[in-house]
Parts: sequence; C-alpha cells; structure tokens
Amino acid sequence: MAVFKNTYLIMRHGESEANVADLVVSNPDIGCAKYGLTPLGKSQAEKTAMAYSGEKIDMILCSDFKRTRETAAIVAKLLDLPEPKEDIRLRERYFGEWEGHSSAAYEIVWSKDREDASQTQHGVESTESVRARAISLIRNLENQHEGKVILLVAHGDTLQIMKSAFHGIEPGQHRSLPHHETGEMKLLVSKGESIPF
Repeated sequence: MAVFKNTYLIMRHGESEANVADLVVSNPDIGCAKYGLTPLGKSQAEKTAMAYSGEKIDMILCSDFKRTRETAAIVAKLLDLPEPKEDIRLRERYFGEWEGHSSAAYEIVWSKDREDASQTQHGVESTESVRARAISLIRNLENQHEGKVILLVAHGDTLQIMKSAFHGIEPGQHRSLPHHETGEMKLLVSKGESIPF
C-alpha cells in the first residue's frame, strides 16, 4: 500500500473582514483583491505561528485570496520560512449566486451537500469538484517532494472537504467532521501514513 512521502499541515485563514461583515466572499475577482484579515485575524495567525512546536516547516502553499495570503505571510515571517507559494486549487469553494449574501447561505448549501455531493444548485461548486482539486494538489506535491513538512493555508469549506478524503467519507458529508476555526492549524497527515485515495 502506498504511503505519504511528506507531512501535511492545514491552516484556516485568520478572521477576515468578510467574516465580520457576515458576507459570503468566494469569487476570486473579489476575494483576491479585498476582504483581508481583521486585527483579530492577524493576531490569530501570529499566535498560531508562535505556538507551533512541531517539525520545521519546509514550505507554505496558500490560496490566492487576500485573507489566506496575509495569513500565510504572517506565519512565514514569524517562523523564518520561505515566501509562501500561491495555488488556486486551495481557493475558497465558489458559492455561485450566494456570493455577497449573509453566512446563513452556508447552512442552506451544506444541507444540500449532505443529500448530493455533486450538487451545484444556484451555481455552487460541488463538493466533488472541491475535493478533486485539493487532492490533485496533494498528489502533485507527493510526486515533487519527499520528506518535507508542508503547510497548506486555505478556507474553511475547502479544508473540511479536503479532509473528507482522509476520513473515508463522501465529500458531501464534510460538515460531520470537527469544525476548523479561523487561524487554527491542524495536522492533516504524517509521513509514512497510508494514502486512502
């Protein structure tokens, strides 16, 4: 059975201006330019970086959204790491017609996810699509590197859906996994563990 050649950590961006404004911001045309971190979000990223005591991180990859770029930059600076690399496969899940609506829209979408992992109602990106792009990044990193500790900085839904592949559940069941708080870093998988997909 194939095993992981690298260790992967995942981190959700710190509190963003979109979180505080209670807005869905998933369109790259908006999220890459606006809605960065709040002062609390910056503090969350700083505290997470300073509390990190694991193996030295070799590289950081992040979504190209402003809130994730800022989070990754803070971690890189405080831990004296190379400049983060952006990868669009870590982008926020696209919420289609719910863009600009309140966060109440998330619960509506998630309830439909539980019924059908391929659902794209109202132009929402399906959980199957999000998981496929996230796992393609992991596969590429496995082909390119060995023995590295890699931090992936992304968004709540993207990380929850990515984790579903590691827990052997359908991507549409992503909300059954423990919630990933803003600014929180978690171990996704360690080097030597079996690849489940």
